[in-house]
Amino acid sequence: MSAGAVHSRTDGLNREALRKAATRERLGLEALLLPGIALLACAILLPIGVMLFLSFVGEDGGFSFENYIRLWTTPVYGEVFKITFRISFLTTVIVAAIGYPLAFVLAHLPERHQNWALLFVLLPFWTPVLVRTYAWLVLLQDNGLINDGLIGLGLISEPLELSHNVTGALIGMVQIMLPFLVLPLFSSMKAIDQNLIAAASNLGATPARAFRDVFFPLSLPGFLAGILMVFVLCLGFYVTPAVLGGGRVIMAAMRIDATVRLYTSWGAASSLGIILLLITILLILVATFVGRRAGQGLFR
Repeated sequence: MSAGAVHSRTDGLNREALRKAATRERLGLEALLLPGIALLACAILLPIGVMLFLSFVGEDGGFSFENYIRLWTTPVYGEVFKITFRISFLTTVIVAAIGYPLAFVLAHLPERHQNWALLFVLLPFWTPVLVRTYAWLVLLQDNGLINDGLIGLGLISEPLELSHNVTGALIGMVQIMLPFLVLPLFSSMKAIDQNLIAAASNLGATPARAFRDVFFPLSLPGFLAGILMVFVLCLGFYVTPAVLGGGRVIMAAMRIDATVRLYTSWGAASSLGIILLLITILLILVATFVGRRAGQGLFR
């Protein structure tokens, strides 16, 4: 056998040994994921599976579509979904209108001021949602600090209706949801190369034109991610609309709670939860598709 053939055979054996070693290493690393996957399956998939099973259990204990038929034929459920999506949409729009300028200002602050500003954005996370909601109730109720202050200044003669209605729920939800948009959007803006803005200015673009054609498109992925996160979280909100809505703002999570707590109807509550889950998944898929299309359009 020639020296070239021996070298070629040895090289092939070495490649095969390296491939097997790489395969063993990959399988070993994947095996480390098994406990986490099992935990996620137990914590997420198992409850969803139980909820899906219960949604097809009728009042007689047998298999039935009556829970889903009830959702379709009972007007109250349609009204619940209408309120849920309306409140979620309004909250998301207001958060977007406030959050984008706020994130833009934070991203362009000097480094020494930026950390302090971010601290104030993160500060609400250190206080439980229930505490913040009741704090808003103290501020917004008829004899709260805001109405008492305005009446004391002579600006109004009667208390404004700021709580126990849609207005109160929106105010509380916007304050709680705002950091969920600002933080991913701030990270997206910080990753934008400022030399691109300078290049646009050197080519004759005004600051407004550079923002419109360069900065905003590059910040769009973070903006869409934050909007999606806020909207999805709003769909399942319970505490804030329950307290600040005063029982007049019935969202899906509150209806699920009432169905179980007052009527002990696990099937009806499960079907409502499954429908809400499917709608959420559909929204995520649509938003992902739109985000990818928008991202592709930016670089054409």
